[in-house]
Amino acid sequence: MDKLDMFFANRGDQLSQDLTRREFAYTRIKDAIRDSQLKPGEPLTETRLSKLLGISRTPVREALQQLVQEGLAESVPGHAVTVANRTIQDLLDVLHIRSLLEPEQARLAAEAITDEQLEALETVTERLVRTAQRHDLLNWVVEDVAYHEILKEACPNRLLSETVIQLKTRVHHMASIDTHTDPARLKACTEEHRAVVEALKTRDGNLAKEAMEAHIAALTNSLLRRISYR
Repeated sequence: MDKLDMFFANRGDQLSQDLTRREFAYTRIKDAIRDSQLKPGEPLTETRLSKLLGISRTPVREALQQLVQEGLAESVPGHAVTVANRTIQDLLDVLHIRSLLEPEQARLAAEAITDEQLEALETVTERLVRTAQRHDLLNWVVEDVAYHEILKEACPNRLLSETVIQLKTRVHHMASIDTHTDPARLKACTEEHRAVVEALKTRDGNLAKEAMEAHIAALTNSLLRRISYR
């Protein structure tokens, strides 16, 4: 059993009645790309993926088409669909757009977030702190995804939040070089997440916006420094 087989097996993936087969395949393949179980340039073979997911090739093909449309996969005529390769410029473009959208997402979330969502964010943030202290990268990423999913649900502008999630996933494997190679940066990034939560707790939209702006700026500056040394 290789790493991808283990990834799907360990998640206990089962087809839910709430998901169509296409949605099921799309979600699982996207998760594998986001978690770097599928690497840039790696072929996305319908036969293998359908076997791993326990479904036919047709919904897998439809899921891959959606991933191509979103820029997470690439399709070259006459060749297999592959996980998209990203350039440094792609990363910088995404960070620029994130700097415009995520502060606004945080501002709107601060004004609409529920007590239950705040409690969930605090719980996830504490798990981020613990995983950062252990430099447990795999579980830190899992908690980071949960953190941003709660923010997505708290923001009343669904399109804005869905766009933010897609952007993060689009260059995840490149952005992760920042926290994954530097324990100090991982802890600093975690504290930036905590600062956003503290701002959200005040329900002050401008304060939450400023906290998110600081986080994206710190992420961008750190990545630019690393890129300049490569």
